Amino acid sequence: MQRKLYDKFLFNYLAKDAGNAAEIMEAGGGYVVPGIVSDKFSTPDKAALKVQELKTVTEMVSVGLGGGGDAANWKRVLDISLASNPGHLNQPFETASYTKGFLDGSDVPNQLVNALVKPTGQVGRIQLTSGQVMNAEEFLDLAAALGIESIKIMPVNGDEHIDELIHLTRLAGAKGIRGIEPAGGINASNIRNLVEGVKNIDIEFFMPHIFGATIDKQTGKTIPTKVREILDELED
Repeated sequence: MQRKLYDKFLFNYLAKDAGNAAEIMEAGGGYVVPGIVSDKFSTPDKAALKVQELKTVTEMVSVGLGGGGDAANWKRVLDISLASNPGHLNQPFETASYTKGFLDGSDVPNQLVNALVKPTGQVGRIQLTSGQVMNAEEFLDLAAALGIESIKIMPVNGDEHIDELIHLTRLAGAKGIRGIEPAGGINASNIRNLVEGVKNIDIEFFMPHIFGATIDKQTGKTIPTKVREILDELED
């Protein structure tokens, strides 16, 4: 995985094309993992071509579920990844272990597969995409046993669920989970709180997914100055 801010932080932004990916990576100080979402393409093959285009300027591309973390898109993400070797992909918890095993036995092994859960509003509790609520520590024990390397939690609504996020990150690091990936409502006004909250926790990476606040609604491109604004908030 590429270099990280403070040896911990990466930032996932959507990229419209290779040029957009290059400019947001530069604006983000090189701490950026560009991505796509599966539901913006009519077929997995077309999405795979976009991933391959982005990989002309970056080693790792993130393939997202789309639709606000729609678990029904899990197979599309798997098919895109099989055809494009992105490096990082999003899955609901229920299919993450299967997807990781399938890819490890394919022509594109060594993909980083996250497992999506939802916050509950209660510290120490998470909700699966199926609706089941679990104790966070028991959930992470299960995730670790299944070989899941990263947990995505969405929607965090900026820093609204920061206490839950800090607790989850601390537990995950202690249990050998490599990363935590919050998403939903993250922008320049709340990114510092998130980063400061987990900065001293021993975990390999923490990667906020930052979409809506940085995308030009007319062009569909992520705006480099918005990416720079977020980095400036953290480098002051």
